[in-house]
Amino acid sequence: MYKRKILIDLDGVLNEYNGSFDEKIIPKAKMGVNDFLEKLSLHADLYLFTSRNLISATKWLIKNDLEKYFKDVTNIKIPSYLYIDDRCISFNGNFDETLSLVENFKPYWNKNIL
Repeated sequence: MYKRKILIDLDGVLNEYNGSFDEKIIPKAKMGVNDFLEKLSLHADLYLFTSRNLISATKWLIKNDLEKYFKDVTNIKIPSYLYIDDRCISFNGNFDETLSLVENFKPYWNKNIL
């Protein structure tokens, strides 16, 4: 059976990221992430997509017992069925609406960002 690829962002999706980036410290895993990934991996091949150091991100997965759900860790946007990210806008075909979404965008974890 063919499984679709899904790229999942690390910071703000899988962990308790709050916008304060420290390259040496990856925040703790979000509550419920194990169950989420287990269910999602039944229907898709998962790839961790991050701008962090790939070795550090892989170690974080292992430390949190999440590596078993991922096919790979990458910083390249590989062709995928979809992307799960806390900083994204889904294009609906309308440029004006998309510009408005960009101008008013706030990540869920910090509605006070300018």
